[in-house]
Amino acid sequence: MRALIATCEVDYSGRLTAHLPPAKRLILVKADGSVSIHADGGAYKPLNWMAPPCTIAVAPGGAATEQVWTVTNRGDDTLRIVITEIEADHTFDLGPDPGLEKDGVERHLQQLLAAHPDRLRPGLALVRREYPTAIGPVDLLCRRLDGVYVAVEIKRRAEIDGVEQLGRYLELLRRDPLLGRVEGLLAAQLVRPQARALASDRGIDCVLVDYDDLRGLDPPEARLF
Repeated sequence: MRALIATCEVDYSGRLTAHLPPAKRLILVKADGSVSIHADGGAYKPLNWMAPPCTIAVAPGGAATEQVWTVTNRGDDTLRIVITEIEADHTFDLGPDPGLEKDGVERHLQQLLAAHPDRLRPGLALVRREYPTAIGPVDLLCRRLDGVYVAVEIKRRAEIDGVEQLGRYLELLRRDPLLGRVEGLLAAQLVRPQARALASDRGIDCVLVDYDDLRGLDPPEARLF
């Protein structure tokens, strides 16, 4: 990725026309060939951009320090960037990106609760993460002080299907004579009312977990309310 902080003027022509008057902006040229122009605001959305694949032709402008970039794509859209002054110009190799993990928070919750199962119930001890069953692993298998096992399913938002999923795990776990009595616990940042009602009907407890508190980012003693 190439990142430039530069004073520039931008004109786009294609499906429509757009003009950005001269101002200091961030210009990003990514490895996929895309070019985008950003202001210091507007969150993630660029002021203008050219999606890949595209080509960049650079020519000198009228002044000694001036550059004119002509960016074109297969659709013959054109992004003309006139750069009059460059304050920073850096190139970085970011390497391959693993992509966004949509269940990343859920997975991290599992790690945190596995390290601190007593945050679910006092005295609860971890037996194993991803405890296997014939239909897939239950997130945590824990054990109470009185020897009763507790199967824990962890969700960011607990819906009815999460209750049904844990119910199926419990049905199989309770057939294992080595485990004996097994109870169910659904842990989530948010439990939908319908899920809570169904869990209560199935004899499954629900526990709300605070993600930031578990990470130590928001200790209860620091809160005003």
